[in-house]
Amino acid sequence: MTTILVIEDVEALREEIMETLSYEGFDVLGAENGLVGVQIAKTYLPNLIICDIAMPELDGFGTLVALRQDPKTSMIPFIFLTAMTEKADMRHAMQLGADDYLTKPFTSAELLGAIASRLQKYNSARDHYYDEIKAVGARFEYLSHHDGLTQLPNRILFHESLSQAILHAKINNKSLALLFLDMDNFNIINNTLGNNIGDQLFIAIAERLKRYTAPCDMVARIQGDEFALIISGVTDTLSIKLETQKILDLLSRPYHIYGHEVFITSSIGITIFPEDHQEVEGLIKNAELAMYYAKTHSRNSYKLYSPDLNVQSSEYMALANSLHRAIDRNEIRVFYQPLVNLKSGKIVGAEALARWQHPDLGLIMPSKFIPVAEETGLILRLSEVILYSVCEQMRSWRKSGINYGFIAVNLSGQHFRPDNNLTELISKVLQETGTEPDNLEIELTESIIMQNAEFTVQVLSQLQSIGVKVAIDDFGTGYSSLSYLKHFPVNILKIDRCFIQDITTDRHDATISLAIIDLAHSLSLQVIAEGVETAEQIQFLKENGCDQIQGYFFSPPLPAPEFEKLLIDGKCL
Repeated sequence: MTTILVIEDVEALREEIMETLSYEGFDVLGAENGLVGVQIAKTYLPNLIICDIAMPELDGFGTLVALRQDPKTSMIPFIFLTAMTEKADMRHAMQLGADDYLTKPFTSAELLGAIASRLQKYNSARDHYYDEIKAVGARFEYLSHHDGLTQLPNRILFHESLSQAILHAKINNKSLALLFLDMDNFNIINNTLGNNIGDQLFIAIAERLKRYTAPCDMVARIQGDEFALIISGVTDTLSIKLETQKILDLLSRPYHIYGHEVFITSSIGITIFPEDHQEVEGLIKNAELAMYYAKTHSRNSYKLYSPDLNVQSSEYMALANSLHRAIDRNEIRVFYQPLVNLKSGKIVGAEALARWQHPDLGLIMPSKFIPVAEETGLILRLSEVILYSVCEQMRSWRKSGINYGFIAVNLSGQHFRPDNNLTELISKVLQETGTEPDNLEIELTESIIMQNAEFTVQVLSQLQSIGVKVAIDDFGTGYSSLSYLKHFPVNILKIDRCFIQDITTDRHDATISLAIIDLAHSLSLQVIAEGVETAEQIQFLKENGCDQIQGYFFSPPLPAPEFEKLLIDGKCL
């Protein structure tokens, strides 16, 4: 029922108005002055207020001001009743927020007409306001459950949908597969082509996944370059493997964005309900773990969850925790593998290679702990420790009059980011250890160079300007093209061991190795062959103009004292 409050100090008129309104079916409240009226309005929140202006205690103007200042009563329609007929009074009333103005005397019809008009406008405005609230609420509901860029369901909606899918599978005694997808090296796209193209690529990936996914299944964007798929009605492991391979193939096809042909691959982790787990969080954990394994071990591949991954994950965490302490406890050792000049047969330098002298596990090779350092962000501290150790060792050899040539140190791609001032770090280490810049060589891979090519060129130019040499390690396994190589300030190319291994028996490996040698020499670069293990390989490389070699044929990586002995003894090839 509609409630109307009548504020009028003349009792007879107040009773007459209240009686008229009650007869018309309204619920009516009365107040003899403004103070009482304000209190009643705040207590009962009527649908409309009729108020006299000239009243004791608090007049109509003061009453309206008090009501408009309170959020609870500020929107209630308000009609003035008064004998004042001056236009200034009417204008003042409307400026204060009155909705209408009736002058005394007035008829019942005029009163009811004004009330009907005000209520109709109020109800119309209220309905429109509620519609807007509903629309905003619906939009907020959508945005809170969907990714703003791709319009895919987000993590929240994915979590709810997975819960429902599990319940449905339980009821119907069915299986389902949960896939977690992570795009490989997506940061290279953003760094080289820009975030705008990166965003458009996300949209294109989402469209491919949506078109591929069945109506009863779901694809969601979890975060960044990570997506998830719920696939229901799984019949066997082989079928889901085939489906996953189709997804890998689908995502690896070229994307044409703003005139660029863009390629991207993905790593996918798979877990099956109910075999692997029967709860939401357990399935998510399994899928993420399997995805991580695929990403760190091969990329552009998938991995099916197995309990063994939990063991490997536990070992990984234990190794990561121990690595923190290893750096603080000086457990990292530097070994040196000689670099030999093929013409003279003499040692001209060495590559510094890290080893971890674990107190319980013994000597741990870099292939096991370097990826952990990369993933945990410890690689920056680790590289700095190795760099200082190498330069301190070079200072010690100089004081002893030992000619060691130069020492090469491998650096992670994380050093070649704008927020890590690599040139400043190396300059600081050289200065503090009194090491000549031309005694130090920095090695980085082709993939590192291409992560942020323009910035990397700047850093390499700075390093060469202070006299530090630069080598591209594992050359031939990455982008390997003259079009990019001629733009980079480097001194040395190192042929990857995978080409050297069968260089004397495999025509393709031999052709690639010779092409790298010719390419390097055409650009006035030195060439080093890695992984040399036989006399036949030595002979082939020597005959075809390779400058230097390193490998077990001459010497494995050695602790500093043993490498020092080779230098003192003058060991030759």
